Amino acid sequence: METREDIIRRTAVLADDLGYEAFALPEAWGIDSTVLLTQIGLQTRRITLVAGVLSVWGRTPATLAMTATTLYRASDGRFVLGLGTSTAPLVEGFHRIPFEHPAARLREVTSEVRRLVNGGRAQHNPELTARPLALGVPAIPDLPIWIAAIGERTIEVAADLADGWFPLFQTRASIADRAARFTRPVTVAAGPLTVAAADPEAARSAVASGLAWYLCAMGSDYAASATRQGHGAAVQAVMAANPRPSVLGGVVPLQAQALLDEFGVWGTPDNVRLALADWDEAADIVMLGLPPGLPWAQIEATLHAAAPGSHERSARLLDQSAGAALPAESP
Repeated sequence: METREDIIRRTAVLADDLGYEAFALPEAWGIDSTVLLTQIGLQTRRITLVAGVLSVWGRTPATLAMTATTLYRASDGRFVLGLGTSTAPLVEGFHRIPFEHPAARLREVTSEVRRLVNGGRAQHNPELTARPLALGVPAIPDLPIWIAAIGERTIEVAADLADGWFPLFQTRASIADRAARFTRPVTVAAGPLTVAAADPEAARSAVASGLAWYLCAMGSDYAASATRQGHGAAVQAVMAANPRPSVLGGVVPLQAQALLDEFGVWGTPDNVRLALADWDEAADIVMLGLPPGLPWAQIEATLHAAAPGSHERSARLLDQSAGAALPAESP
Protein backbone atom coordinates (compact mmCIF):
# COMPACT_ATOMS: atom_id res chain seq x y z
CA MET A 1 0.00 0.00 0.00
CA GLU A 2 3.04 2.31 0.14
CA THR A 3 3.14 4.28 -3.12
CA ARG A 4 5.72 7.02 -2.36
CA GLU A 5 8.38 5.80 -4.75
CA ASP A 6 11.00 8.25 -3.53
CA ILE A 7 10.48 7.10 0.06
CA ILE A 8 10.72 3.44 -0.95
CA ARG A 9 14.01 4.06 -2.75
CA ARG A 10 15.42 6.06 0.18
CA THR A 11 14.45 3.27 2.56
CA ALA A 12 16.22 0.65 0.46
CA VAL A 13 19.36 2.75 0.08
CA LEU A 14 19.53 3.41 3.83
CA ALA A 15 18.99 -0.30 4.56
CA ASP A 16 21.85 -1.10 2.18
CA ASP A 17 24.11 1.45 3.90
CA LEU A 18 23.24 0.08 7.36
CA GLY A 19 24.08 -3.49 6.45
CA TYR A 20 20.64 -5.07 6.23
CA GLU A 21 20.59 -8.44 4.47
CA ALA A 22 17.49 -7.99 2.32
CA PHE A 23 14.92 -5.45 1.18
CA ALA A 24 11.47 -6.85 0.32
CA LEU A 25 8.94 -4.84 -1.66
CA PRO A 26 5.28 -5.91 -1.81
CA GLU A 27 2.93 -5.30 -4.70
CA ALA A 28 -0.78 -4.55 -4.36
CA TRP A 29 -2.79 -2.30 -6.70
CA GLY A 30 -0.44 0.68 -7.03
CA ILE A 31 3.17 0.48 -8.13
CA ASP A 32 4.76 -2.21 -10.27
CA SER A 33 7.27 -3.49 -7.74
CA THR A 34 9.54 -5.07 -10.36
CA VAL A 35 10.24 -1.71 -12.00
CA LEU A 36 10.99 -0.10 -8.65
CA LEU A 37 13.21 -3.02 -7.60
CA THR A 38 15.20 -2.51 -10.80
CA GLN A 39 15.76 1.13 -9.88
CA ILE A 40 16.74 0.13 -6.35
CA GLY A 41 19.17 -2.44 -7.71
CA LEU A 42 20.99 0.31 -9.58
CA GLN A 43 21.16 2.49 -6.44
CA THR A 44 22.40 -0.18 -4.00
CA ARG A 45 25.59 -2.20 -3.68
CA ARG A 46 25.08 -5.39 -1.72
CA ILE A 47 21.56 -5.80 -0.30
CA THR A 48 19.38 -8.67 -1.59
CA LEU A 49 16.25 -7.52 -3.41
CA VAL A 50 13.08 -9.52 -2.72
CA ALA A 51 9.85 -9.32 -4.69
CA GLY A 52 7.87 -9.77 -1.53
CA VAL A 53 5.58 -10.83 -3.08
CA LEU A 54 4.23 -11.11 -6.63
CA SER A 55 0.75 -12.54 -7.07
CA VAL A 56 0.46 -15.82 -8.96
CA TRP A 57 -2.68 -14.42 -10.58
CA GLY A 58 -1.32 -11.15 -11.95
CA ARG A 59 1.35 -12.49 -14.33
CA THR A 60 1.71 -15.70 -16.31
CA PRO A 61 4.41 -18.15 -15.20
CA ALA A 62 6.38 -17.26 -18.34
CA THR A 63 6.25 -13.55 -17.52
CA LEU A 64 7.29 -14.25 -13.93
CA ALA A 65 10.23 -16.32 -15.18
CA MET A 66 11.35 -13.59 -17.59
CA THR A 67 11.04 -10.94 -14.89
CA ALA A 68 12.92 -13.00 -12.30
CA THR A 69 15.84 -13.93 -14.54
CA THR A 70 16.17 -10.38 -15.85
CA LEU A 71 16.20 -8.89 -12.35
CA TYR A 72 18.62 -11.54 -11.15
CA ARG A 73 21.09 -10.68 -13.89
CA ALA A 74 20.57 -6.92 -13.56
CA SER A 75 21.31 -7.07 -9.81
CA ASP A 76 24.34 -9.37 -10.15
CA GLY A 77 22.54 -12.24 -8.45
CA ARG A 78 20.93 -10.24 -5.65
CA PHE A 79 17.31 -11.02 -6.53
CA VAL A 80 14.82 -13.33 -4.80
CA LEU A 81 11.48 -14.09 -6.45
CA GLY A 82 8.66 -14.05 -3.93
CA LEU A 83 5.33 -15.61 -4.90
CA GLY A 84 2.00 -15.70 -3.12
CA THR A 85 -1.70 -16.23 -3.64
CA SER A 86 -2.58 -12.64 -2.69
CA THR A 87 -6.15 -12.12 -1.43
CA ALA A 88 -9.64 -12.36 -2.86
CA PRO A 89 -10.24 -8.56 -2.80
CA LEU A 90 -7.13 -8.00 -4.93
CA VAL A 91 -7.46 -10.98 -7.25
CA GLU A 92 -11.14 -10.49 -7.96
CA GLY A 93 -11.50 -6.75 -7.40
CA PHE A 94 -8.40 -5.68 -9.31
CA HIS A 95 -7.25 -8.47 -11.63
CA ARG A 96 -10.85 -9.60 -12.29
CA ILE A 97 -9.99 -13.30 -11.88
CA PRO A 98 -11.99 -15.73 -9.72
CA PHE A 99 -10.12 -16.52 -6.52
CA GLU A 100 -10.53 -20.29 -6.71
CA HIS A 101 -8.25 -23.08 -5.46
CA PRO A 102 -5.42 -20.69 -4.47
CA ALA A 103 -3.08 -23.39 -3.14
CA ALA A 104 -3.36 -25.37 -6.37
CA ARG A 105 -2.68 -22.21 -8.36
CA LEU A 106 0.36 -21.44 -6.20
CA ARG A 107 1.77 -24.94 -6.70
CA GLU A 108 1.17 -24.90 -10.46
CA VAL A 109 2.71 -21.47 -11.04
CA THR A 110 5.69 -22.07 -8.74
CA SER A 111 6.45 -25.38 -10.46
CA GLU A 112 6.19 -23.80 -13.91
CA VAL A 113 8.41 -20.85 -13.01
CA ARG A 114 10.99 -23.18 -11.47
CA ARG A 115 11.02 -25.32 -14.61
CA LEU A 116 11.50 -22.28 -16.86
CA VAL A 117 14.30 -20.61 -14.85
CA ASN A 118 16.03 -24.00 -14.67
CA GLY A 119 16.13 -24.15 -18.44
CA GLY A 120 13.11 -26.35 -19.12
CA ARG A 121 10.23 -25.77 -21.49
CA ALA A 122 6.78 -24.46 -20.64
CA GLN A 123 4.20 -26.99 -19.54
CA HIS A 124 2.63 -28.76 -22.52
CA ASN A 125 -1.03 -27.98 -23.09
CA PRO A 126 -2.68 -30.73 -25.18
CA GLU A 127 -5.37 -28.28 -26.31
CA LEU A 128 -2.77 -26.14 -28.11
CA THR A 129 -0.78 -27.00 -31.21
CA ALA A 130 2.31 -24.83 -30.64
CA ARG A 131 5.44 -26.49 -29.31
CA PRO A 132 6.22 -25.43 -25.71
CA LEU A 133 9.08 -22.93 -25.56
CA ALA A 134 11.93 -22.37 -23.15
CA LEU A 135 13.35 -19.04 -22.01
CA GLY A 136 15.56 -17.49 -24.66
CA VAL A 137 18.28 -16.69 -22.12
CA PRO A 138 20.68 -18.88 -20.09
CA ALA A 139 19.11 -20.82 -17.24
CA ILE A 140 19.59 -19.68 -13.63
CA PRO A 141 19.09 -22.87 -11.57
CA ASP A 142 20.15 -21.12 -8.36
CA LEU A 143 17.51 -18.37 -8.56
CA PRO A 144 15.83 -18.47 -5.14
CA ILE A 145 12.05 -18.58 -4.81
CA TRP A 146 10.30 -17.66 -1.57
CA ILE A 147 6.63 -18.33 -0.96
CA ALA A 148 4.34 -16.21 1.20
CA ALA A 149 1.92 -18.56 2.94
CA ILE A 150 -0.23 -18.59 6.06
CA GLY A 151 -2.73 -21.37 5.32
CA GLU A 152 -1.96 -25.05 5.84
CA ARG A 153 -2.22 -25.92 2.14
CA THR A 154 -0.12 -22.99 0.93
CA ILE A 155 2.49 -23.67 3.62
CA GLU A 156 2.69 -27.22 2.26
CA VAL A 157 3.51 -25.74 -1.15
CA ALA A 158 6.30 -23.69 0.44
CA ALA A 159 7.61 -26.77 2.24
CA ASP A 160 7.64 -28.77 -1.00
CA LEU A 161 8.86 -26.23 -3.55
CA ALA A 162 10.33 -23.07 -2.04
CA ASP A 163 13.77 -21.96 -0.95
CA GLY A 164 12.19 -19.64 1.59
CA TRP A 165 8.96 -19.23 3.55
CA PHE A 166 7.64 -15.71 4.04
CA PRO A 167 4.77 -15.87 6.61
CA LEU A 168 2.84 -12.78 7.68
CA PHE A 169 1.08 -12.32 11.01
CA GLN A 170 2.17 -15.65 12.40
CA THR A 171 3.10 -15.99 16.06
CA ARG A 172 6.66 -16.97 16.86
CA ALA A 173 5.39 -20.23 18.32
CA SER A 174 3.43 -21.04 15.15
CA ILE A 175 6.43 -20.27 12.94
CA ALA A 176 8.76 -22.44 15.00
CA ASP A 177 6.28 -25.31 15.10
CA ARG A 178 5.69 -25.31 11.34
CA ALA A 179 9.34 -24.81 10.41
CA ALA A 180 10.33 -27.75 12.61
CA ARG A 181 8.22 -30.00 10.38
CA PHE A 182 9.94 -29.01 7.13
CA THR A 183 11.79 -31.98 5.67
CA ARG A 184 14.16 -29.92 3.50
CA PRO A 185 16.10 -26.68 4.03
CA VAL A 186 13.77 -23.67 3.83
CA THR A 187 14.83 -20.17 4.89
CA VAL A 188 12.26 -18.61 7.23
CA ALA A 189 11.95 -14.85 6.69
CA ALA A 190 9.44 -13.41 9.17
CA GLY A 191 8.98 -10.58 11.61
CA PRO A 192 6.64 -7.99 13.09
CA LEU A 193 5.27 -4.67 11.92
CA THR A 194 7.89 -2.37 13.41
CA VAL A 195 8.02 1.36 14.16
CA ALA A 196 10.49 3.27 16.32
CA ALA A 197 9.74 6.86 17.33
CA ALA A 198 10.51 9.29 20.11
CA ASP A 199 6.79 9.21 20.94
CA PRO A 200 5.89 5.57 21.76
CA GLU A 201 2.17 6.23 21.34
CA ALA A 202 2.72 7.51 17.79
CA ALA A 203 4.70 4.37 17.03
CA ARG A 204 1.94 2.17 18.46
CA SER A 205 -0.70 3.97 16.40
CA ALA A 206 1.26 3.39 13.19
CA VAL A 207 1.66 -0.34 13.87
CA ALA A 208 -1.98 -0.65 14.93
CA SER A 209 -3.17 1.04 11.75
CA GLY A 210 -1.25 -1.37 9.53
CA LEU A 211 -2.45 -4.42 11.46
CA ALA A 212 -6.09 -3.26 11.48
CA TRP A 213 -6.04 -2.73 7.72
CA TYR A 214 -4.86 -6.27 7.00
CA LEU A 215 -7.32 -7.85 9.40
CA CYS A 216 -10.33 -5.83 8.30
CA ALA A 217 -9.87 -4.95 4.63
CA MET A 218 -7.66 -7.54 2.92
CA GLY A 219 -10.08 -10.44 2.76
CA SER A 220 -10.70 -13.05 5.42
CA ASP A 221 -7.39 -14.95 5.35
CA TYR A 222 -5.42 -12.84 7.83
CA ALA A 223 -8.28 -12.63 10.32
CA ALA A 224 -8.88 -16.37 10.00
CA SER A 225 -5.19 -17.10 10.53
CA ALA A 226 -5.00 -14.96 13.68
CA THR A 227 -8.18 -16.64 14.94
CA ARG A 228 -6.70 -20.12 14.40
CA GLN A 229 -3.72 -19.04 16.47
CA GLY A 230 -5.94 -18.30 19.47
CA HIS A 231 -6.76 -14.61 18.97
CA GLY A 232 -10.38 -14.83 17.82
CA ALA A 233 -11.79 -12.46 20.45
CA ALA A 234 -9.11 -9.87 19.74
CA VAL A 235 -9.74 -10.10 15.99
CA GLN A 236 -13.45 -9.46 16.56
CA ALA A 237 -12.59 -6.45 18.73
CA VAL A 238 -10.43 -4.99 15.96
CA MET A 239 -13.17 -5.51 13.39
CA ALA A 240 -15.73 -3.85 15.64
CA ALA A 241 -13.41 -0.86 16.09
CA ASN A 242 -12.88 -0.44 12.34
CA PRO A 243 -16.28 -0.57 10.61
CA ARG A 244 -14.87 1.42 7.69
CA PRO A 245 -11.22 0.31 7.38
CA SER A 246 -8.63 2.88 6.38
CA VAL A 247 -5.04 2.28 5.31
CA LEU A 248 -3.75 5.05 7.55
CA GLY A 249 -6.47 5.40 10.17
CA GLY A 250 -7.01 1.96 11.64
CA VAL A 251 -7.06 1.32 15.38
CA VAL A 252 -6.45 -1.63 17.68
CA PRO A 253 -8.40 -1.26 20.95
CA LEU A 254 -6.84 -2.15 24.26
CA GLN A 255 -8.83 -5.40 24.53
CA ALA A 256 -6.98 -6.56 21.39
CA GLN A 257 -3.54 -5.60 22.70
CA ALA A 258 -2.43 -9.24 22.47
CA LEU A 259 -2.47 -8.95 18.67
CA LEU A 260 -0.06 -6.03 18.78
CA ASP A 261 2.16 -7.88 21.21
CA GLU A 262 2.35 -10.87 18.86
CA PHE A 263 2.57 -9.16 15.49
CA GLY A 264 4.06 -5.75 16.23
CA VAL A 265 7.06 -4.06 17.80
CA TRP A 266 6.96 -0.35 18.58
CA GLY A 267 8.30 2.28 20.95
CA THR A 268 11.52 4.19 21.42
CA PRO A 269 14.54 3.00 19.44
CA ASP A 270 15.99 1.27 22.51
CA ASN A 271 12.73 -0.54 23.22
CA VAL A 272 12.39 -1.63 19.60
CA ARG A 273 15.94 -2.94 19.56
CA LEU A 274 15.34 -5.06 22.64
CA ALA A 275 11.93 -6.33 21.55
CA LEU A 276 13.20 -7.50 18.16
CA ALA A 277 15.69 -9.79 19.89
CA ASP A 278 12.73 -12.04 20.77
CA TRP A 279 12.32 -12.82 17.06
CA ASP A 280 15.87 -14.09 16.58
CA GLU A 281 14.95 -17.65 17.50
CA ALA A 282 11.82 -17.73 15.34
CA ALA A 283 13.26 -16.71 11.97
CA ASP A 284 16.42 -17.18 9.95
CA ILE A 285 15.97 -13.63 8.67
CA VAL A 286 14.05 -11.23 10.92
CA MET A 287 12.03 -8.97 8.64
CA LEU A 288 10.74 -5.56 9.74
CA GLY A 289 7.33 -4.69 8.36
CA LEU A 290 7.10 -0.95 7.77
CA PRO A 291 3.45 0.23 7.72
CA PRO A 292 2.54 2.49 4.78
CA GLY A 293 2.52 6.25 5.16
CA LEU A 294 5.21 6.51 7.86
CA PRO A 295 6.97 9.87 8.09
CA TRP A 296 10.58 9.61 6.92
CA ALA A 297 11.82 10.41 10.43
CA GLN A 298 10.09 7.26 11.78
CA ILE A 299 11.41 5.10 8.94
CA GLU A 300 14.93 6.36 9.56
CA ALA A 301 14.65 5.86 13.31
CA THR A 302 13.30 2.33 12.84
CA LEU A 303 16.05 1.26 10.46
CA HIS A 304 18.77 2.68 12.69
CA ALA A 305 17.25 1.07 15.80
CA ALA A 306 17.13 -2.40 14.27
CA ALA A 307 20.24 -2.25 12.10
CA PRO A 308 22.54 -5.27 12.09
CA GLY A 309 25.00 -4.89 14.95
CA SER A 310 22.76 -2.57 16.93
CA HIS A 311 22.16 -5.26 19.59
CA GLU A 312 25.90 -5.73 20.05
CA ARG A 313 26.51 -1.98 20.23
CA SER A 314 23.82 -1.64 22.89
CA ALA A 315 25.32 -4.47 24.93
CA ARG A 316 28.77 -2.89 24.78
CA LEU A 317 27.37 0.45 25.91
CA LEU A 318 25.57 -1.22 28.82
CA ASP A 319 28.74 -3.07 29.80
CA GLN A 320 30.77 0.12 29.63
CA SER A 321 28.22 1.99 31.73
CA ALA A 322 28.13 -0.76 34.34
CA GLY A 323 31.92 -0.94 34.41
CA ALA A 324 32.25 2.80 34.90
CA ALA A 325 29.86 2.67 37.87
CA LEU A 326 31.60 -0.16 39.69
CA PRO A 327 34.38 1.81 41.37
CA ALA A 328 31.91 4.24 42.97
CA GLU A 329 29.67 1.41 44.21
CA SER A 330 32.43 -0.91 45.48
CA PRO A 331 33.08 -1.03 49.21
